[in-house]
Amino acid sequence: MAHRTPLYEWHVAHGGRMVDFADWDMPVQYTSIAEEHQAVRTAAGLFDISHMGRLSFGGPDSLALIQLVYSNNAATLKDGQVRYGLVCNPQGGIRDDVLVYRWPYGYAMVVNASNRAKIVGWLQEHKGGRNVEVKDQTLETCMIAVQGPRALEISRGLTSADADQLSYYHATPATYHGKPCVVSRTGYTGEDGVEIMAGAVQAVELWEELVARKAKPCGLGARDTLRLEASMRLYGNDIDDTTTALEADLNWIVGWKKDDFVGASALRDQKAAGVTRRIVGFEMLDRGIARHGYDAFVGDTKAGVVTSGTQTPYLKKAIGMAYLPVEHAAPETEFDVDIRGRRTRARVVPMPFYKRAK
Repeated sequence: MAHRTPLYEWHVAHGGRMVDFADWDMPVQYTSIAEEHQAVRTAAGLFDISHMGRLSFGGPDSLALIQLVYSNNAATLKDGQVRYGLVCNPQGGIRDDVLVYRWPYGYAMVVNASNRAKIVGWLQEHKGGRNVEVKDQTLETCMIAVQGPRALEISRGLTSADADQLSYYHATPATYHGKPCVVSRTGYTGEDGVEIMAGAVQAVELWEELVARKAKPCGLGARDTLRLEASMRLYGNDIDDTTTALEADLNWIVGWKKDDFVGASALRDQKAAGVTRRIVGFEMLDRGIARHGYDAFVGDTKAGVVTSGTQTPYLKKAIGMAYLPVEHAAPETEFDVDIRGRRTRARVVPMPFYKRAK
């Protein structure tokens, strides 16, 4: 049986169309993906992201374990800072993309729902004799995101600490109606926003208060189209155990100067040798939508594969990401996508496709 977030009954009662996602029952949409997407770009959308894995680290060797399995450098984090990075396999492939939080009393990590058990096992495997306790707090907590140009305004005064007092990618412990929570200025939509982690028992109350403040409930469908417009990689589509940070154009979240971490040697070797393929953004020139798994051709030669694609509601164009040979990865390069047996033209363009005004 699939897991259910503390908001499952609310979603069903309010018209959420439920689907199985990473063994969780989640709403894919309430009204339409396009309408929910536009709400986030123009006002504020509300997302139940309680399916994301929430791990806490305690003990004097917490940092040592994180540094071993994490591509970025957690040692330079300041209290309250949040940093994006990867968990890699020994070959440099990506086991997951994660956020690491530093607190005065320890560390936390948010991982993808589909990888939660895998990453918990990976941490236990690499713990060795280190004095560190990794606690999975996913099922006893909730995580709710408010995203969009009105997100900070809508969430102001909701908790004891306001996100607009934080720098981007910073977080703080706070309280919601007298009980502990975490408020972070983070998100996965390309917009400014707030993510709140609280006890599961407060999920419905918190959600309904945000709805009353005019945050529009949104599903996973809009979350996917929003992140693609912002060129954010999706695990299982754009990155996985067979892709590396360099191929995925994520070398900026590799701590090249830090001590060794799992996968570091392979990544350094690949950096020295150069990659043979790289992820690119593209726009369709012919009518059609490129989808995950569609083949990309240069001339008559199969050259790569589409990893994500959609007709974007805000930009109103067909866009996507694909892995192509580096010699065909420059902007303005044209290639073909096989859409159900029909060759359609596409053109490489710079990413991100969408970037919010500061």
